[in-house]
Amino acid sequence: MVHVLGSRVLLRPTDPERSRAFYGGRLGLAVYREFGTGPERGTVYFLGGGFLEVSGRSETAPSPAVRLWLQVEDVAAAHGELREKGVEIVRPPVREPWGLVEMWIADPDGTPIVLVEVPSDHPLRYRPGI
Repeated sequence: MVHVLGSRVLLRPTDPERSRAFYGGRLGLAVYREFGTGPERGTVYFLGGGFLEVSGRSETAPSPAVRLWLQVEDVAAAHGELREKGVEIVRPPVREPWGLVEMWIADPDGTPIVLVEVPSDHPLRYRPGI
């Protein structure tokens, strides 16, 4: 059996400063650690049970296959907060046929980010014996 001790998503943005302003400023992700110096420094953000590392630089945007799925407590509150901060809302909150409430945004390089709320009556919240 593999015992996973942590997980991390690594993004190599086209403009690291712009991406740090988005993830740290607009989304308000807390910084776990930084390394290096200057505009090319790496920044690692907390993502609940994992981390998002924004480091290095790429001449091209990330693959369209890369997507972030971030669970939040209240998507409607996140919608209002992000709209006030000027984050482009790709799709406002919608309760999906599978029962989750999802809102879509994108980072400065166009990486899709889905903010997800698991309603209290959803099967993902079912915990036998609790």
